[in-house]
Amino acid sequence: MSNIAIIGAGAWGTALSIALARQNRHSVTMWAYEKEVRDSIAQRGVNELFLPGQAIPPSVRISNDFAEVLRAAEIVVSVMPSHHTRRVFQAMMPHLMPDTIFVSATKGVENDSLLRMSEVITEVLAANGVSDPRIGALSGPSFAKEVACGDPTAITVGSPDNELATTVQREFSDHTFRIYTNHDIVGVELGGALKNVVAIAAGVCDGLGLGHNTIAALITRGLAEIARLAVACGARQETLAGLSGMGDLVLTCTGGLSRNRTVGVELGKGRRLDDIIAGMHGMVAEGVLTCNAAVGLAKKMNVEMPISEQMYAVLHDGKLPRDAVRELMTRRGTSEVSMLST
Repeated sequence: MSNIAIIGAGAWGTALSIALARQNRHSVTMWAYEKEVRDSIAQRGVNELFLPGQAIPPSVRISNDFAEVLRAAEIVVSVMPSHHTRRVFQAMMPHLMPDTIFVSATKGVENDSLLRMSEVITEVLAANGVSDPRIGALSGPSFAKEVACGDPTAITVGSPDNELATTVQREFSDHTFRIYTNHDIVGVELGGALKNVVAIAAGVCDGLGLGHNTIAALITRGLAEIARLAVACGARQETLAGLSGMGDLVLTCTGGLSRNRTVGVELGKGRRLDDIIAGMHGMVAEGVLTCNAAVGLAKKMNVEMPISEQMYAVLHDGKLPRDAVRELMTRRGTSEVSMLST
């Protein structure tokens, strides 16, 4: 049996623990920050705060003690919000085993450094004397509730380490949870992170009462700008046409379980961002923070990102959503010759 530690007990971390534990071939331990989450799982076998109604196998152990969670862990899956990744890994350092496989399942970009999550993890490990860590990124269209229910789901593990990717594919896959491998960790991570910004924009369109034409155009042009930035950062364009790009983008832009889309819907209805976030009761919409990083990364790489720029103005500058849509529609005319054209 593989010893797997899941760091983060939000909806996605909990769903992964359920998917892995029900295979009956792993020892799964989950680290949870919130006491109410630990008590709910330990006493009632369900994460009532972040994933209510989904039974967690009794074999899943829950703890707030890194020493206990990481003891003998061969695979460490990080599922904390992106803005906590650096701090949490710094706290984990004394308890990590040599030759650990790290799998980042967090879809975000660090705001200040503009680093992808695998880069943040590598930087923390290097600062503590661990060189050339083995890291993969897990991403793709995967609502936590549906994974927990056992609905057939296909996602990707991205890593230049072929052996790592194959190991994660073998250990995580079963008859309801299919893992593909991809050498392009840059594309896998950026596709998963940047689609959240477009998902907020899709929600805005819905909140404004706009129709299917608008959403189809937004998804298509959203993918174009995601691909532009990702390729500029070293990704392969074909990765963005796959599960961690187009697949995840379609899901989060159209699915009712998307927290990012929900934020956009409420913005489109005229609600203030602070009020929307306060009403989410601790749930994180990564796209709000990723929008800042996307605009910063685009400026750094000299890439035009009109949708992300307009969403930044709506989220942080008080721009009216309808004005943002109008400006996108009245930009100078251009040719759709390539996905990478502006």
